[in-house]
Amino acid sequence: MLPRIADLDLRAGRTGDAAAHLREGLQIAVRTGNWFELLTGLSQCGGLCAATGHAAEALTLWAACTAVGRPGGHTDLHWLETRREEQMRWARQALGPDRARAAEDRGAAMSLATAAEYALMLTDPGPPQPAAPGPGQLSVRERELVTLVAQGRTNAQIAAQLYISVGTVGSHLDRIRDKTGCRRRADLTRLALITGLV
Repeated sequence: MLPRIADLDLRAGRTGDAAAHLREGLQIAVRTGNWFELLTGLSQCGGLCAATGHAAEALTLWAACTAVGRPGGHTDLHWLETRREEQMRWARQALGPDRARAAEDRGAAMSLATAAEYALMLTDPGPPQPAAPGPGQLSVRERELVTLVAQGRTNAQIAAQLYISVGTVGSHLDRIRDKTGCRRRADLTRLALITGLV
């Protein structure tokens, strides 16, 4: 019922309530691994972003939905599709072709976990988090690893892609954690999103 409640909140202009309901639905979908509900929540979060004038974030979320959705399948409920198409036209027009393409490319590069973390970050009503360390504090290699973690790669996949050992990946991640205070992979994903690495 949370998608319906969030939709009603948006239609009534209660964006704060919609964000809270979307966040709750996303958290449940992540915990239970409910792929369909997660994609629905991501799409609706895009609608919330569009309704609040955040065109780039909306396009990023919708592109992520398309990228991680089933090939040829629908990721939205029928009652969301028409409004989403209208909002996408608005967002592309508001941003212009280059910025719209950049936002969509960002979303297309996200894994489902990264897109979920991004949506949770966008719907977080809490006080502002302390400033994340800038990418300047991390070496080029460390930024590369943070990006790969945010894309959902395992340590073994990162090692194979960068032609280094799994132990070296672990050492790099330990140094990144010491520099940033990010202990979990979700924290590293949030860092990548905040600093624009993903």
